[in-house]
Amino acid sequence: MPKRSSNREVTSKKAASAASKVMRDPRSSKAAKTAAASALTQRPNKK
Repeated sequence: MPKRSSNREVTSKKAASAASKVMRDPRSSKAAKTAAASALTQRPNKK
């Protein structure tokens, strides 16, 4: 059985902050928001 590779990529705090700004901007394109959402899902949860 093949091993499943785990995705350990983590978005930096600076990149997550920029992605958050894109998500909040109503002028952002759908593609930009999709990329920003992808980056934010790779950010570890706050504890």
